[in-house]
Amino acid sequence: MATLESLTFDNGFARLPEAYYSRVCPTPVPDPYLVCYSPEALALLDLDAGEMTRPELIETLAGNQLLPGMDAIAALYAGHQFGHYVPQLGDGRAILLGEVKNAAGEGWEVQLKGAGRTPYSRGGDGRAVLRSSIREFLCSEAMHALGIPTTRALCIVGSDRPVYREDEETAALVTRLAPSFVRFGSFEVFYYRNQVEPIKQLADYVIERYYPDLKNLADPYPEFLRQVALRTAELMAQWQAVGFSHGVMNTDNMSILGLTLDYGPFGFLDAFDPGYVCNHSDTGGRYAFDQQPDVAAWNITKLAQALVPLMSVETASQAIGEYPQVFGKAYLERMAAKFGLPAGGETAGLVMDALQLLAQNRVDYTIFLRRLCDFDSRPDATNAPLRDLVIDRAAFDAWGARYAAALRQLGSSDAERAAAMRRVNPKYILRNHLAEVAIRRAADERDYSEVNRLHALLTRPFDEQPEYEAYAAEPPDWARKIEVSCSS
Repeated sequence: MATLESLTFDNGFARLPEAYYSRVCPTPVPDPYLVCYSPEALALLDLDAGEMTRPELIETLAGNQLLPGMDAIAALYAGHQFGHYVPQLGDGRAILLGEVKNAAGEGWEVQLKGAGRTPYSRGGDGRAVLRSSIREFLCSEAMHALGIPTTRALCIVGSDRPVYREDEETAALVTRLAPSFVRFGSFEVFYYRNQVEPIKQLADYVIERYYPDLKNLADPYPEFLRQVALRTAELMAQWQAVGFSHGVMNTDNMSILGLTLDYGPFGFLDAFDPGYVCNHSDTGGRYAFDQQPDVAAWNITKLAQALVPLMSVETASQAIGEYPQVFGKAYLERMAAKFGLPAGGETAGLVMDALQLLAQNRVDYTIFLRRLCDFDSRPDATNAPLRDLVIDRAAFDAWGARYAAALRQLGSSDAERAAAMRRVNPKYILRNHLAEVAIRRAADERDYSEVNRLHALLTRPFDEQPEYEAYAAEPPDWARKIEVSCSS
């Protein structure tokens, strides 16, 4: 395993012309301390866990010192925010330190979020608060454990430095890892400036490093656009299947690698509501849960527009044309697996009717699907634990009879089906009230045990973990008052 001194940093992005970024060092914070870390993310850098106890590493991840080879930069990008183009955004509170290549040959960019002002801070302080940092840390690692492509979170470093939002809070930094933080808006900024060469140079950089199979094509750009669209379609299918709502699907929050990027006012569905809006700032419901696949498709058209200088409009349109079919197929396949059914036949009708039943009866999405794993397909079975979740028992009985008949027709045993379904229907998700409890203890008592407990729990979301049964329950009544917004 590596030590801090043996880490070798590079920064391929910083070798691009300075049109893409600004060199800026993190702003130090006083008396930094470790709040929590992810051993799984730490392993991506081949770092020994003992390194996390070293003051030198904490100082580095607080932005108080740079290691040899680090080349600190803040990236430039633009984006469509809530449907409106904003000509210059950029890393307003995130600073990329460089890239570490592990023994497996994987390159991981290391970025500090909350590292202080940059040229793109737009009057902000460039800081992150402990509250939002805990949410991002927990959700990044929880999404990875659910099998959903995402940026990773190595750790949170805190400081008692005051940060002012609605109230006075304390500062924190999240160390984020990703193969790349390039986003749709990284291309848009140059398109709207009518600068073709930077678009081509950035596309060549991304293809060379992250889509190497395309390098030898005579014209790689249409296939590059196509593959980004397909990755995004798959990602949306995964979000919808697990009940994840991002909250701020601006084009500057869309990864060129199809990763879940930038955790702000996210939320997982509790009571199933297709129109669920997790972001209190989204008063028009643009980014409601059921709008996410279409919003992603719209965002892809904006990426296609930004790449039009490298291809014709017709070619760009063709490159993204498969998105609806790929999303639909991927979503149905995932939902079929969650219901223990094949993707063809009457499965789509059974799944959609079940979702309508959940919506009409405000049934908890995760709990319903987890209990569905133990559905008894015998004709005389009542399936009371599942049935009791639904107010309209007659409607459930009618649906349950159809579902049981479909299962019997498959001929598989209930035990085999249950085991397979438990591998795709999580028992534990990061519900807002669970995060809120952890945040309150951390902020009010400087007690980080609940953050660490939640992290450990959510790295095994499909396991029973009976000692944590309470974490799988429906939210308490007070949870309805929790609001998250773009400042979360």
